[in-house]
Amino acid sequence: MKKIIFLAVIITLAPSLSFARQGFTAAATQVNRQPLLAIAEARCLGGEQNTHIAKEIEEVVKFDLDLAGSVRILNRLPKENRDGIRPGEFDYVPWRNAGAAMLLKTGYVIVGDKIMVELRLYDVPAEKPLWSQVITGKRKFVRKMAHEFADETLRIVAGEKGPFAGSIVFVSSRTGNKEVYLMDYDGYNVRRLTRNGSINLNPSFSSDGHKIIFTSYKKGNPDLYLRKIYNDEEIRISSRTGLNVTGAWAPRGDKIALAMSKDGNSEIYLINRNGRELARLTDNDAIDISPSWSPDGSRIAFVSDREGSPQVYVMNSDGTNVRRLTKTGCYNAGPSWSPKGDRILYSRMEADKFQIYAINPDGTGDTRLTDEGRNEYPHWSPDGRFITFTSNRDGKEAIYVMRADGTSQTRVSRGKGDDSQPVWSPRP
Repeated sequence: MKKIIFLAVIITLAPSLSFARQGFTAAATQVNRQPLLAIAEARCLGGEQNTHIAKEIEEVVKFDLDLAGSVRILNRLPKENRDGIRPGEFDYVPWRNAGAAMLLKTGYVIVGDKIMVELRLYDVPAEKPLWSQVITGKRKFVRKMAHEFADETLRIVAGEKGPFAGSIVFVSSRTGNKEVYLMDYDGYNVRRLTRNGSINLNPSFSSDGHKIIFTSYKKGNPDLYLRKIYNDEEIRISSRTGLNVTGAWAPRGDKIALAMSKDGNSEIYLINRNGRELARLTDNDAIDISPSWSPDGSRIAFVSDREGSPQVYVMNSDGTNVRRLTKTGCYNAGPSWSPKGDRILYSRMEADKFQIYAINPDGTGDTRLTDEGRNEYPHWSPDGRFITFTSNRDGKEAIYVMRADGTSQTRVSRGKGDDSQPVWSPRP
């Protein structure tokens, strides 16, 4: 199996995580209780010196942690007389005088096409190391390494690992056709997955992140395909007459919910990963589409126009206990259940434009998250702290990310065509 492979080794983890979460000593009293983090310039520790790679490491970590909002980043770095990265190789005084509560020190060694990157996090007021990590691999994966560092830093700061080393699968028209692509969550390292010159839609990750399902018209009918990401193996798993669309993997990866119209109108069905039909979940004269699983696999949110207009509904995963979730708006679509189970995203049509909302599974707390341009296809990051979505606010459809509360909305895709239908990969 062809994979992106690199070795991660935890060198130290001290003091305890409980200490880190208490606010890094005096830093807890800072504005908004967000400690001030200084990210020092990456240092060459041997081998080839490469200022571009050094800058790239810093920029990736800063971008990730800025998006997270759990820390404030120190913009003006102080001058150092000693600029080593390990304990005893630098002085805390300049960083303490600059107001930093935490300090990230990074070093690298490049030999040929290999790189070793070492990162160390320090509590500045207490003058103590908090955590360190070394990752080695091919230099072309340096951005992935930096994302790993940001993930671990967020774990120390906020108590839960970040999702930044993950990928986003999406649909783009950049070649003139709607093809499926894969990219880092921040828009870099784009890789085209399909090359059939047709219309491909609605990608969805398997629970292990190694496979996707998507709908393709490449044989004329909208059929459901399963594709392995790392070896490009692809098989058609549902080719019933009519629609085979909006497929969604169950959390355990053993079942797929999708909409099929083989019996007339569009209904929600369950199939296994080989395409064998397991159950029909809805049965009415309306259009039922776009299933989204709860994280424990016990319930499914979906869209139906059974009461006259498209609305979001919730049912048990066996099709029982159907109830309407959204009560406002004449056109609601595209539900996405939070991996924490506490919120469901969806898009609502307002003044001829879709906007993204989040609602509790019991129907309370309906909250609008976007207001600029047309915004659709929201999906959660695997930790539930971020959302990826499609917006045309810059003139064409592009992929954006934001925090779960709607703040820090940031464009990440850079293609020439329209980019849409993003889905964040699960944790490895």
